[in-house]
Amino acid sequence: MNTPNIFIKYLRLIVTCLLVIGVSACSFPAKRKPSQSQAGTTQTIEQQDAGDTSTDASQAPEKQQESTTAQTDSSDQKRSTIHIKKSHPRRYTVKKGDTLWDISSQFLRDPWFWPEIWHKNRQVENPHLIYPGDILTLIYVNGQPQIVVDETAKQKTTHTTSTIENNGQPLRTVKLSPSIHKHGLDTSVVTIPGDAIRQFLTKPRVVTKAELEKAPYILASDDNHLIMGQDNTIYIRGELDKERVRFTVFRPGEALINPETNEVLGFEAIYAGEAHIKKYGDPATGKLTVTEREVLIGDRLLPVDKSKIDNIYYPHTPDHNVKGQIISLFDALFGIAKYQIAVINRGNRDGLEIGHLLETQSSGEIIKDHLAPRKGDDIQLPAKRSGLMMIFRTFDKVSYGLILESTLVINNHDVVKTPN
Repeated sequence: MNTPNIFIKYLRLIVTCLLVIGVSACSFPAKRKPSQSQAGTTQTIEQQDAGDTSTDASQAPEKQQESTTAQTDSSDQKRSTIHIKKSHPRRYTVKKGDTLWDISSQFLRDPWFWPEIWHKNRQVENPHLIYPGDILTLIYVNGQPQIVVDETAKQKTTHTTSTIENNGQPLRTVKLSPSIHKHGLDTSVVTIPGDAIRQFLTKPRVVTKAELEKAPYILASDDNHLIMGQDNTIYIRGELDKERVRFTVFRPGEALINPETNEVLGFEAIYAGEAHIKKYGDPATGKLTVTEREVLIGDRLLPVDKSKIDNIYYPHTPDHNVKGQIISLFDALFGIAKYQIAVINRGNRDGLEIGHLLETQSSGEIIKDHLAPRKGDDIQLPAKRSGLMMIFRTFDKVSYGLILESTLVINNHDVVKTPN
């Protein structure tokens, strides 16, 4: 046997096989994982493709506005539903006397969501800096409704004229320059009508029995008047703070009683006017400087509240369940409506805060069921929502609320509760 020839033969066979395997491997592309940079590029492209499926508000506002609800993230990361009115205006021009509540009611079913929809631009960092004549529009940004002020509509064009000569010929040139409307801060739109609650913010409205008994009282007046008014001289007995010369005159009202427990929550102080002390003594001498109702013998004096009046409120619903009752109607005998005042039997100790919104409910009518087995049974129908109240001043056991909306007459002892 020729050993070298056999070895060479097998060597050639092995080399041939290796060449065949190599060619086969090259004919199929390698499947490799993308590098980090390649993966990042792919992910970015996918995100861009996904983003292209959303509709830009400026390109298709009509399509965006077909939606009547939107979601918004609150500070506690909960999701709340904002209901946009289907009949909302496309553009709204702010009028003198408008409030943010009124304007938001044009766009929203629940106007207390207005802080969520005011676009965060420079003039709405404080969303109250909008003025009569401003034009507002509702747009959608990332699917969220926002109200913006049309800046272009706020600008006006002014021009100056000058004359120059060109080869001895006079030429008239006009220089155009934009300018903006200027407003004072006191003319900006407020949240709610401040005039409706102004006297309640600086005048004591609820006092305790101890404060009532300790307060100085009007003993008499010049010429023995039983009913006094502005510019009348009065004589006061009791301990006056000699560091002050201005005092509020009030009349003790009825006791505020909790109908659930019969607890006396305080006494209403009915504002009558203001007095200026001319001479301290027993009795002290004073003069009535302002009167909003008749002043009577026995009316009491308390120091004037120097608290700053603020017309900026942020209406919002309580984050806990509140249920109480109206226990007093200010200056009303039978019922109240929009922009009137009510006192409720819930206060600071119940977690109420300024700006809290409460739904008012009127008791259902009592009717007789003539079809029941027992003819003529009295049946009370379910309570009905009658309005919406915003708390604007709180005390320990009671609070004052301004009626912002009313669909029915709101009566004493009606229920108030956290809105659904």
